[in-house]
Amino acid sequence: MVRTVRNAGLAWMALLLIMMLVLTACAEKAAEPTSTEQKATTENTAVKTKVVKDAYGDVEIPIKPERVAAIYQEDFLTALGVTPVVQWYHPAWGKQDYLGLDVPLFDITGSMEALLAANPDIIIVDGYADPKKYEEFSKVAPTYKLPDELRNDTIGRLKKIAEVLGVPEKADEAIQKYNEKIADTKAKLEKAIGNETVAVIRLNVGNKPNLALFGDGNVYTGMLYKELGLTPYSAAKNQETHVVLSEEAIPAIDADHIIVFPSNGTWTSEENKDALKILESPIWKSVPAVKKGHVYPMERTHWQSGAILANMKKADDLVKAIVK
Repeated sequence: MVRTVRNAGLAWMALLLIMMLVLTACAEKAAEPTSTEQKATTENTAVKTKVVKDAYGDVEIPIKPERVAAIYQEDFLTALGVTPVVQWYHPAWGKQDYLGLDVPLFDITGSMEALLAANPDIIIVDGYADPKKYEEFSKVAPTYKLPDELRNDTIGRLKKIAEVLGVPEKADEAIQKYNEKIADTKAKLEKAIGNETVAVIRLNVGNKPNLALFGDGNVYTGMLYKELGLTPYSAAKNQETHVVLSEEAIPAIDADHIIVFPSNGTWTSEENKDALKILESPIWKSVPAVKKGHVYPMERTHWQSGAILANMKKADDLVKAIVK
């Protein structure tokens, strides 16, 4: 009898052990993800990419990059609602202050350390990045070089950057605002000055200050004539860049209106004091537009940019200066 009870007890213990093992196995199996779940997890953690063709060939970039560095293209990013991880900076020329960005500066004359520290998903560059510089950028992150033919095409450049970033709808919104601003400004300027001529002159500061006349095809200011409909001063016609004016040429400037800005710094920069003497000279004061008070000093940072937000600020400046 004792033997029987003992055997029965052993049998129950064995059965209990088997049941525990079965339950443990079921729990482990339930915890294992299915093949579908594994696939979904992999897809969510992997960075989705696409291959695009830039000015140097094919490059694999993220479909929806989150950390973007766009060297000297920060204006376009801001217009698209994207905050860059760094901002272009040059020791002599400064940065594009008008954007009001609060991000680390990337000195393009120095090392790549600031760019490395920013850990970008993608880097967008323009024509200044030659093959050697492009290779340096590519070691930091996938790099896209904008087509050279878009250099003077503000809208085309915005669309291309939006396409690269996977946000074409943002470009459409920005372009609509831009077109409305340009149309409104054009109408106001037409009413205010009609066909009166306009010259854009830069005060080149430095060791040998001089004045440079910007052409009607200049990348920074050509939009005044092509988009806002202003009439260029005769010497600025069919000029793609700018020409330095000799002292003899200054009194001959017979434009009805003159826009002027410094090449570096601001109107109050200490280092620009000597250069400002040009605008106090009898030669400059003999210019008809100067005598009439039709000279409009502008700030450099957005007047030396051909980007979309810069152009809109130029439009605001012109309305404030010329439209009464």
